[in-house]
Amino acid sequence: MRFAATLDDRTQMVEVTEANGRFRVTIGEEVSEVDARLPAQGIYSLLIGGISYVADVKEEDGWFLVDVNGESYRIRVEEETRHIIRTRGGVEAGHGGQVLTAPMPGKIVGVEVTVGQAVKPGDGLLIMEAMKMENEFRATTAGTVREIRVQVGQAVNPGDVLIVIE
Repeated sequence: MRFAATLDDRTQMVEVTEANGRFRVTIGEEVSEVDARLPAQGIYSLLIGGISYVADVKEEDGWFLVDVNGESYRIRVEEETRHIIRTRGGVEAGHGGQVLTAPMPGKIVGVEVTVGQAVKPGDGLLIMEAMKMENEFRATTAGTVREIRVQVGQAVNPGDVLIVIE
């Protein structure tokens, strides 16, 4: 699986594959073989490159608080697709509007608004299937739907304009 890990406002893509109870973790160009065990709830025993670590992990408000060898880290981990959608799924237009663009290739499986409809932040706009997951896009601003440039069943590419709100 691929994840986006954020530490101190820096996000890196992380790929994790598992085989026979061991994990291969790739961060950028660096690859590590990791043996991980969960001896108690929230406590992980890790063997990385022949060195043993104990990590105390707690979740708080969508972030993981990780203590390792007396050092603390606050890390956000999310599936790569969710990260892309959250960070690139809606581009603000001028004057408080929103231009919703496709963050990745996908297929439109639902349109939840109509042209002329008033929306407020959080209202559902459309549903796109990408990488075998359905992702709902929501309004980030209040306004009126001026354009819907897609229809159900349509394939879209990254950067395609989907909906315009003014």
